[in-house]
Amino acid sequence: MDKQTIPEMDEGGFDPGIMETAGYSATAIKFCNEQPNRGVLSDADQVSEVAGPCGDSITVYLRIREGKVDRAKALVSGCPGAVASAMAAMELVKGKTLTEALAIEEKDIVRMLEYLPDEKQDCIQLSAKALHKAVEEYVVAGPSFKKRE
Repeated sequence: MDKQTIPEMDEGGFDPGIMETAGYSATAIKFCNEQPNRGVLSDADQVSEVAGPCGDSITVYLRIREGKVDRAKALVSGCPGAVASAMAAMELVKGKTLTEALAIEEKDIVRMLEYLPDEKQDCIQLSAKALHKAVEEYVVAGPSFKKRE
């Protein structure tokens, strides 16, 4: 199903029944609707944005302390697959060294979500790309990176 077939609910979430019918796992639905890692970090050391070919976009906020990702948040504009994938990627990266963060692969996101419909694999790729871009830009810019306003 494409993102137009899963309408947003009035309270800002996606309909879990429709998502389940579309093939999302219960874990993916939970990540999508609860969005535990959604938001902006005002004290982020790195802010990076990636847009996918389908129109979805992910902005990643990372706070790095002592060489590890201390906090990670994301803002996502897109379908349920993009939201769930980004939330899972942010969960995976917490507590990781920068090297470990770069080693997070698409399969790790899939494993955390348990299952996304096959046509949502691009969402997983976008989330991994957004995470890697943020870490790589931090490594290049270093701790003196000036946060975007």
